[in-house]
Amino acid sequence: ADVNLAGAEETARLVREAGAEAAAFEADVTSAESTQTLAERCAEFGNGGIDVVLNNAAIYATVTRTPFEEIDPDEWDLVMNVNLKGPWLVTRAASKYLPDGGRVINLSSATIFSGSEQWLHYVASKGGVVAMTRVLAKELGRRGITVNAIAPGFTLTEASYSLMENAESYGVDRGALKRASQPEDIVGAALFLAGPDSSYITGQTLVVDGGRQFI
Repeated sequence: ADVNLAGAEETARLVREAGAEAAAFEADVTSAESTQTLAERCAEFGNGGIDVVLNNAAIYATVTRTPFEEIDPDEWDLVMNVNLKGPWLVTRAASKYLPDGGRVINLSSATIFSGSEQWLHYVASKGGVVAMTRVLAKELGRRGITVNAIAPGFTLTEASYSLMENAESYGVDRGALKRASQPEDIVGAALFLAGPDSSYITGQTLVVDGGRQFI
């Protein structure tokens, strides 16, 4: 699902090409009505249930790096609405369809550990995701549902390349693995948290940054 239906349809096409079933839905994660409709449509596609919720919607590439006292309040609200309110609304809407053993995976950011300067609204929103993950782990744990977060480091995506010319080398020297993070690195972590091998892990934040942060 995506606020941009064309993007969601392209992702669904790639999933189908890989041999799996997929459907694309348009959704605004800042809207309670939209997320409720999304959950209903996903459950219908999933024969009445939802096994895994992956909250990945975020405002990132368009966030202006600004000293905290100069952040525009409207931009602050937008970042919080998408990055923090969004995962809450999606999880709230989808939770009624999650079975015992269901999974919720929230995307946070490794910037919450490093404290990225002039990015207070983004970092604060992602720190809130970790706090929310811990509370939801307790509340949904009563139903056997695990809730965990992934905190990626700087990852090479289209958004990353749009932000800087040296994206492929950015921060590589500060990581133990001395290479840039690829989207597949985050996918591996998500598959682990969505699968049976992580059934007794909940409320945790898995840092995937090539060894830039040792938590």
